[in-house]
Amino acid sequence: MDLSRLLDAPLIAGVLPTTVTVLGAMGGVLLLVGRTRRWWLRAVPVAVVAGAVAVGVVLLVMAVFRPFPDPLPPRVLAWIAVVVAAFVLAGHKLRRGWWRAGLVVVSALLVLATGAVKVNAVYGYRPTVGAALGLPFSNQVDLADVPAAPLLTTPQDRPLAATWTAPPDMPRRGTISEVTVPGTVSGFTARPAWVYLPPAYLTSPRPRLPVLVLIPGQPGGPEDWLLAGRLAAVMDSFAAAHQGLAPVVVVPDATGSDLANTMCLDSRLGAAETYLARDVPNWAASALKVDTGRMAIGGFSFGGTCALQLALRHPDTFPTFLDVSGQAEPTLGDRPSTVEAAFGGDDAAFDEVAPLSELRHRTYPELHGTLVVGQKDDTYRPQAEQVTAAARAAGATIALVELPAGHSWSLASEALCAALPWLAGRLGILEPQPPPS
Repeated sequence: MDLSRLLDAPLIAGVLPTTVTVLGAMGGVLLLVGRTRRWWLRAVPVAVVAGAVAVGVVLLVMAVFRPFPDPLPPRVLAWIAVVVAAFVLAGHKLRRGWWRAGLVVVSALLVLATGAVKVNAVYGYRPTVGAALGLPFSNQVDLADVPAAPLLTTPQDRPLAATWTAPPDMPRRGTISEVTVPGTVSGFTARPAWVYLPPAYLTSPRPRLPVLVLIPGQPGGPEDWLLAGRLAAVMDSFAAAHQGLAPVVVVPDATGSDLANTMCLDSRLGAAETYLARDVPNWAASALKVDTGRMAIGGFSFGGTCALQLALRHPDTFPTFLDVSGQAEPTLGDRPSTVEAAFGGDDAAFDEVAPLSELRHRTYPELHGTLVVGQKDDTYRPQAEQVTAAARAAGATIALVELPAGHSWSLASEALCAALPWLAGRLGILEPQPPPS
């Protein structure tokens, strides 16, 4: 197998994760098996208790410090217990002076690798070996190295696809660039953002393309849309079917760090709302020469909630939104904690920015949105149904799409792929298209 094929090997399902699972099971059996009665009556129970205690500590940390609002799925907790128990068993065997010490260590590491693969599969966080290793992207360029090009004058009353003809020398793939989007208006200190430029952008002259802003989940950062959400591959596939046309995609930072949670609000936690609604569009218009009069916003999980909030708070800027597995309102775990941290306990201030409250007090006849949620997601699916009903009652045009999945980045990638024709229709690339079904 050559290096490129190895780096593209899937980690969610397929030969590699199956092999790791089989080897991990064998390692687990080796660690578990003992020849003495004392082993089974003392060492094994101690390992089981250690695994349970580890899960209890994790749950306590989640309850006290709330590093992120989403609860850990039972499968993740189970694998934490299994890995801790495996290392406790390995420690017992090493202390007893086993001559097969190397085999014991390898067995424990195989159980750890299996746990990592299984947890990764729950979230779809790193779909390939290359993504897990965090290797540089093959299509990454410095934005300053993208040549400036004159803009085509195109009719505003016709979609770009009706007037655009791709030149023979147009690249087959788009590019991605890591960029700095300053918080000029907001003062928000953000991590680097990422930008996807479709093939049509890389031609001269080129069309003035619309913009899709995508917000990642939390915990995490902007690179998650590229690594876990397979953004470039999804966009390149769409562009290949439409003569290189696709939205320019900006993936900004909405939290400031991996575990921070600004809830996409202007509050004690930071001016994330102003950053996303003003600084990001202003930067895109200046640095990219794009059509910021045609913008959409989307996101996954925390990012989906953020997309909903910004569309409701700034419908003139983001009249189109894609909410993938978002919540009905921003949260730090529970409402009292959220209101206290963000607004010093002022419930009225929180109500002014809570989506369901806004939908009760305003109408949105020009707003179009698609909510995508996994059929197996019993936490977020009811919230998506609640938001859909409230938004429709407020006059918005809303589609609710359920896909056969849970709460994972695999769903986010599939949702973006399914929604792109509709988004392109809303953004003036294609004729109006129906939402995904």
